[in-house]
Order: sequence, then C-alpha cells, then structure tokens
Amino acid sequence: MAPMNTTPLKIDFVSDVSCPWCAVGLGALEEALQKLQGSVAAELHFQPFELNPKMGPEGQDIGEHLREKYGSTPEQQAQIRDTIRARGAEVGFAFNPEGRGRIWNTFDAHRLLHWAEEEGQPGQQHALKKALLAACHTRSEAMGHHDVLLACVREVGLDEVRAKAILASDEFAQDVREREAFYTGHGIHSVPAVIINDRHLISGGQPAAVFEQALRQIAEG
Repeated sequence: MAPMNTTPLKIDFVSDVSCPWCAVGLGALEEALQKLQGSVAAELHFQPFELNPKMGPEGQDIGEHLREKYGSTPEQQAQIRDTIRARGAEVGFAFNPEGRGRIWNTFDAHRLLHWAEEEGQPGQQHALKKALLAACHTRSEAMGHHDVLLACVREVGLDEVRAKAILASDEFAQDVREREAFYTGHGIHSVPAVIINDRHLISGGQPAAVFEQALRQIAEG
C-alpha cells in the first residue's frame, strides 16, 4: 500500500531492447520518478514491441539496416549516434561510442521479460530490462544469442535453468505476440511509448523534466 499522501501510478513502458531511444527514455523516466519520490508510487510494467519482427537469427549490419530502413547516410547515422550518446549521458546511460555493429531479433528477450514479470520477484523485470539494454547498447552484444540473454538473467538473480528451458521452447511466445498486437492495435507504432494508468500517453525518449511534469500533472489530476 502506498502511504496516504502518495498517488499510485501504473506505468506501462512499451519498448524494444534494440531501441536506443528506449534506453534514453527509461533513464529519464527513472530520474523523474526519483524526483517524485514520496508523491507518486509507480508500478512499472515493461511491455513488448519489436522494431524488426522479421529480423533473421543472424542479424544484420546496423549501417546497412538503417540505410535500407530509413535511407540514412553513414554521416547522418554518426550524427544521430552522437546525439543519442549525449542524451544517454544526461540520464546516466553509457552507449558504446562505436555503436552496436549489428541489429538482432529481440523476440526471445521479450519472452524472458514476460517471464520475469510473471514469475520473478518485484523489481526483477525492471532489472532484467536494464541488463538487456546495457548488453545491447553499452557492450554491443549479440542480442539474438541465448548465452547473452542468459548472462543477463544470471546478472539479475533470475533462475537460469528456468530461463534456458523457456528459450529451448516456445513458452510465452503467444503471450508476447498478444501483447504486441494489443499495443499496435491501440495505435502504438513507435517506441518508447509510456502509458500512465491505461489512458495517458507520453511518446518518445523525452527529457526527465518532461516526464516529471507530466507525471506530476497526472498524479494531481
């Protein structure tokens, strides 16, 4: 139970592990919640969204991928990387200065995040999300490889044997697809999308001050 003077807020953070702006947005949201401690009690849920659901198991070179998907030049990509790195630094998230190298299919990461919410302790889904974002964007690891995912599971104290069994099966695949369909069906086509109390939407990797003001208004509203 939240103390009498705090407002409980349900926050659904719809995002993809491979999305750099999602790492920025999460850092900013956490900073805002830190400042609002005592006045809001947030219950965070990490919801799945795949930027590249058809990505093959071998992944794709990131430069080639961005050129094909957005038509961006290497110069534009380097400029965006610099912007994202600066925004990450503002909220304490370190991006690899060399970028990610490759982009990977993230469906298995989403299955593990779903499992962490269903069977983990409070806070473990959040911890796993942060571990996965760091593996992807700070260390440029292969997010489609099970050993990388299991190292993140181990890091946050979740059951590695159970995680291995999930990855070897199609457990939680249907649940993840249903959740993805729910959010895209409700008009979410870019991430991060931060949904407060099932009705207020804050889109994009906003600065902490924007999250703080929005959350304060919703809590007071």
